[in-house]
Amino acid sequence: MMGTTIAQSIPIAISPILTRIYTPEDFGVFALYMAIAAILSVIATGRYEMAIMLPKKDEDAINIVALSLIISFFVSFISFVIVFVFNVQITNVLKNPEISNWLYFIPITVLLTGIYQSFNYWSNRKKEYKRLAISKVVQSSSSATVNLGMGFNGFGSSGLILGGVFGQSIATAFLIKMVWKIDKSKMEYIKKIKIFALLKKYIKQPKYALPTTLLDTISLKIPTLAISSLYQSLTLVGHYMLVERMLSVPAGLIGGAIGQNFYQEFSNRINSNKKESAKLLLLKVWTLLFAIGIVPTILIFFYAEELFSFLFGENWKEAGVIAAVLVWMYLFSFISSPTSGAYLVLGLQNIGFYFGVAQLIGKVISVSVLVMSNNILLFFYSLAGIEIFLIFLYNIVILNKIYKK
Repeated sequence: MMGTTIAQSIPIAISPILTRIYTPEDFGVFALYMAIAAILSVIATGRYEMAIMLPKKDEDAINIVALSLIISFFVSFISFVIVFVFNVQITNVLKNPEISNWLYFIPITVLLTGIYQSFNYWSNRKKEYKRLAISKVVQSSSSATVNLGMGFNGFGSSGLILGGVFGQSIATAFLIKMVWKIDKSKMEYIKKIKIFALLKKYIKQPKYALPTTLLDTISLKIPTLAISSLYQSLTLVGHYMLVERMLSVPAGLIGGAIGQNFYQEFSNRINSNKKESAKLLLLKVWTLLFAIGIVPTILIFFYAEELFSFLFGENWKEAGVIAAVLVWMYLFSFISSPTSGAYLVLGLQNIGFYFGVAQLIGKVISVSVLVMSNNILLFFYSLAGIEIFLIFLYNIVILNKIYKK
C-alpha cells in the first residue's frame, strides 16, 4: 500500500511542472495512446494472470505464469500486425494524425503490461510485497524523470509517451530480475503438457473475467476516444486527461486504504450474520467519505477555473470548466468505490457485470448526446448525471441484499 501511494503521488506532485512544459495537445496525444493501450492490455494475458494465485502448488502456478507470458507475446504480435496493416484506417477513425506513428509503440506497451502483470501476481503469491512496492516506485520515478527531462528539452508528446514506456520497461526488468534471482529453481517445472492442462482448467478466466474487465475498460476510455474522434480536439482530450488524473486522486489514495479495511470488516460481520452491524458499517464509511470529500468538491465546483489556472498554468483554464461539471460524479465515485468489495462478499458478481453493461450503455448515450448536439459541456453533464444515477442504484442493491443474505 505504501508503494502504491508513493507511486501515485509522484506523477501528481510533478503535474504542475508537466503542465507548464507540455501543452494540452501533448497530453491529448498521450491520453489517446494510453486509452488504446489500456483496452488492448486487458487482453494481453487473457486474464490468466489472475489464476496464478489459485493453485495450491507453486509448480502449477509457475506454469500459469508461463501461459500468461506466451499469450502476452501472441497478443502483442497480433497488435503489431493490426497496427501495421490498418494504421491509416485507425488514424482516420480517431481523426488525429498525430497518433499515427505512436500506434507502433502500443504492442510494446501491451507486451510489457502482460509480462509485468504475470510477475506481479507471482510476486503477490510469494508474498514479496517489498518487491512489488519497489517496482511501482521505480516505474513511477523513472517515467517522471524522462517526462521532465524530455519536456524541458522540448520533445512534446514524445516525452510523455516514451517516459511511460521507459518506466514500464524498467519496472518490468526489475521484476524479472528479482523473480529469476529468487525463484529460478521453479522454472524447471514448466512443461508444455502442464501449460495446456492449466489453460483448460482455468478457461473461466478468458471466458468470464476477460469480457467483464474489457467492458469496464472500454467504458472508462470511451470519453477520451469520443472527444478525439467526434469532437476532433486533442487539446480537449488533454484537458479531460488532466481532470481525470486530478479528480481521481482521492479515490486512489484515501479510498484505496479505507477499502481494504472495509472489505475485511464487512466480510467478518456478514459471515457472523450481523446484518444490522454490516449495514451500519456501510453507512458509516459512506458518511466518513462524504465528510472528507464534500468541502474540496464544493471548492472545485465554484472555483475550478481559478484553481486549475493557478496550479497548472493559464493554458489549463478549460480543464477547470470540465472539472466543475464532473466533480460531483467523482465525489460519488469516491464515496462508493471503497465499499464495492461488498458485492463480492454478498455474492453479487453477476449483477456487477450487468452494471458494467449499464455503464457502457450510459457512455454510449452520452456520446449520442455529443453527436446530436456537438456541445461538449452537454456531453460531460450527461456523462456525470448517468454515472451518479448508476452509483445510487448500485448501492441500493447492496443495501437490499444485506437483509436477504
